[in-house]
Amino acid sequence: MSAPIAKCTDAFTETEIEGEVVVMDLARGDFFSLTGTAAAIWQRIDGSRSRDALIAELAAEYEVSTDEMAADVDAFLAQLGAAGLIEAN
Repeated sequence: MSAPIAKCTDAFTETEIEGEVVVMDLARGDFFSLTGTAAAIWQRIDGSRSRDALIAELAAEYEVSTDEMAADVDAFLAQLGAAGLIEAN
């Protein structure tokens, strides 16, 4: 199983507006507008869940296979990691 994933809380600010999570990367000034699966992933990144746990929870919630959900989770985690917004503990 993979390591728990945590947000780098000093790297961003976030707010929720009408169901949309808006995250601003403080170093670059980039904004991320998160809805649907991306928002669900972001909200579950709390330092206690691993990649595998995120995939399992979301696959069950959205009633899709873990393989389908893994593609979405991996792509989004790669974006967040490249932006320096998350880290594996």
